[in-house]
Amino acid sequence: MTKATFAAGCFWSVELLFQRVVGISKTRVGYTNGTVENPTYRQVCSGKTGCAEAVELEYNPAEVSYNQLLDLFWSKHDPTTLNRQGNDVGTQYRSGIYYHNEEQKNEAIASKEKEQKKYKNPITTEILPAGVFYPAEDEHQQYLEKGGQCASKNCTDKIRCYG
Repeated sequence: MTKATFAAGCFWSVELLFQRVVGISKTRVGYTNGTVENPTYRQVCSGKTGCAEAVELEYNPAEVSYNQLLDLFWSKHDPTTLNRQGNDVGTQYRSGIYYHNEEQKNEAIASKEKEQKKYKNPITTEILPAGVFYPAEDEHQQYLEKGGQCASKNCTDKIRCYG
């Protein structure tokens, strides 16, 4: 299995998107690329940790490619809004691709360049090495699935995010 880490706003809906993908065996939400060790949800929401709400996943490249994951990532959010997705505002909601090796880095950069052609405004997505990933509290794991939304592979139901 190979790891991938993405940040695209509220981690609940991003996780559900990836839970539905054939070839992804594990997802977990958490916090990464900040300055505070083992932050709590409350700390991250304060905007003072530098952490992004992110999803770390494990996938089988024989079943789903990193480029396919990147395409899903871009489709999930507006990468031109700095530190904001919808009504969620703050650095913890920034757009980020956190790579685990040079191949992922190169694919992410190429993907961003390709994606930029679709937008008038510049893409603000950061592409950085994956830092330490701190899993979020248990109540945040598979949150939308626990709330009754479909997490089955290939499910196409609309994802509804709520707090």
